[in-house]
Parts: sequence; C-alpha cells; structure tokens
Amino acid sequence: MCRWFSYISASEPCLLEDVLITPAHSISKQVHAHYLPLLISHDPKVHAEPTSQSEISHRNRVFCEDGIGMAWYTPTLSQFCTSSPREHPKPSLHPARYKTTQQPAHDANFHSICANTASNVVFAHIRDATGTAITHVNNHPFIFGIHCIMHNGYISSFEKVKKKLCDTLNDEAYAHIQGSTDSEHFAALLMTYLCPLSQQEAAHPHSSEACASQNPGVPTGWETFHGVAEMQVALQKTINTIINLQRTILGDQAEPNDFNIALTDGRNMVACRFRNHPTEQPPSLYCSTHAGVTLNRKFPDHPDGPKGDLGKGNKTEGHNPNAFRKSEDHGQHVIVASEPTTYKGSDWTLIEKNHLVLVEGTGDVVIKKMM
Repeated sequence: MCRWFSYISASEPCLLEDVLITPAHSISKQVHAHYLPLLISHDPKVHAEPTSQSEISHRNRVFCEDGIGMAWYTPTLSQFCTSSPREHPKPSLHPARYKTTQQPAHDANFHSICANTASNVVFAHIRDATGTAITHVNNHPFIFGIHCIMHNGYISSFEKVKKKLCDTLNDEAYAHIQGSTDSEHFAALLMTYLCPLSQQEAAHPHSSEACASQNPGVPTGWETFHGVAEMQVALQKTINTIINLQRTILGDQAEPNDFNIALTDGRNMVACRFRNHPTEQPPSLYCSTHAGVTLNRKFPDHPDGPKGDLGKGNKTEGHNPNAFRKSEDHGQHVIVASEPTTYKGSDWTLIEKNHLVLVEGTGDVVIKKMM
C-alpha cells in the first residue's frame, strides 16, 4: 500500500522540509520503514476486529518505491489574477505540485523545494504501484482546480468495473484524467459528485488554467469552496457507487476495497479510513492536533526526541536549541497521516475502521463513523 501525509492550518504554516524530510520517520523515509503503533493493541471490548500481524504486513509493510508527489497551497496565483467578480469569489490559495518517480532521498529537486517552501496546507504521498505504469502522472495527489485528492488503497477488480465507472463521470472530470490508476478515477468520480453539472457550466476566471494564455479555464465548481458536509456526502456517494458497480458486475465475486482518502480545497479537509469487509482492517491512518508543534523548527521540540540528532533536553521537549517561539504559541492545526512522524505517541490517535475525519476551516476537527 501507499503512504500519505496531510497538514492543514488556518494560521500556522509549516516548512515542507520540517514535515516531509527532517523526522526520522518522515513520509520520505517510509519508502522502506514503517511505524504502526496501536494497530495490534486493539481493546476487543472497544474494537471488535483486532488486527492480525499478517493483516498489518499485507496492507502496510510494503516498499513504496514507485515515486513521490506533493501539493502545497500558495497565494501566488490569486495575487497575479484580476480582481474577483462578485459572482466568482476568488480563492486565495491554489495548489502547486511536484511529482517524480525518483526516490525522495536522492531527488535534489524535491529537497530544494522542501527546504524553501512553507504552506498552511500540504499533501504528500509515496506510491506503491498496483499494476499500473510507474510514471509521474500516476502519482498522487490529483488536482482539480483548488481541490486536491490522494488515496491509499485500491478499487478491487478495477479493470472489470472501469468502463462502467467512467460512464458515471461528467465530461470535465473524465477529460481531466491524465493517468491510468484506479485512484485518479476515484478522484474524478468524487469531483463529479462534489461539483454537479450546475457548477460545471462556466469556466472560472481565476483558475490556474484560466490565467494561462492558451486554456479557457476549468469548471466553476472546481474553483469553489465546499463545506465539510458537502465533501462528506460526495465522498460517501463515491464509495457507495463503486461498491454497487462491483456488486452489479461481479455479483458474489466482488471483493473488498481499501479507501483511505484525503480531500481538501485548501480551506476544509475530509479524510476517511475504510474497508468494506466485516472483519478485516484497512491500512493504517492516524490523526494529530499537536504534532505540528514538534514538526516545526521554530519551536523547542524535535520530532525524533532526545535520541534524535540534537539529543539534548528533557523527556518532554527542549531538544531544539535553535527554537525562538514557545510551544503554546503554535497555531491550531490538524495532521492526518498513514503513520505517525514524531516520537510522541500520545500525540497521535489511530482512526478506527470506517471512520471520517472532518476538518473545518476554523480548525475544528470531528472524527465520526461513516454512514
């Protein structure tokens, strides 16, 4: 399975190097190593389906050697576009992206971008290909206007349901697909439901494509903010559609899917950990509202703790002698990631099977069971 990392905050930007490279267990190092606390230690009284060691190995302990992709939201585009018409409010942030099939440890461009880029919203993904080509267009995240989507898992029997799935896509979403992965088709279906035809009729004048000289623009809906309730409904509908297609086409031969999905528009975020099987667990997924302090070099802590490179300080924090801000001054934030990236296990919560993480633009976060 793949691995992904997401960070979102209305007030506190993070340096990409701090969250994606510096930690001993950053996502760029999860190519070969994994840290999966709590997956085996389910309390049977609370968690009805404890995870077996074979399940953990099968859905998590793999080599993610097929490339990395990342997206970070920046105000640059909005600052260079025309003023916003009243009927088309201009999004203040748009996603920039970088994708490569190189190993992140040896990619100088990846390291240079991360060392010199800060953002309030960051998505990153390392890929373990499941039968499709190893090429940068197949790397996540997938971008539709201001919307960014990434996936850890798979659509089972994708080749058998692909044609019918494509029939459900609107024309704009179908035409936007560049690669061959099940994940990008999932993303296109999600955008079809999130942005109905009434929002697709006109190109938005402030999209990245609209600001380009040779492209007339993208659908208005792709450049429109959506509330977490809308995003949740679209995500659930996407999952239900795929499962129903599989049942219709394959009948009793239909197999379970893994859908660990993250979706953001740069203001709100929705994520889920899902597998449609009565006992088997999906790949791992964790949430934290505190780890961002440890993942920011401005603050006293260090993601590797007292045993890290700096190796000084007490057991709680103080491992970063170069800090110049107090921990309590860090802004509200949410991190959702396939694996924890800091030494403080207490900062991370394992998202239960078939649960959603809903993050409002205000920073409020809710974890709830999927319908």
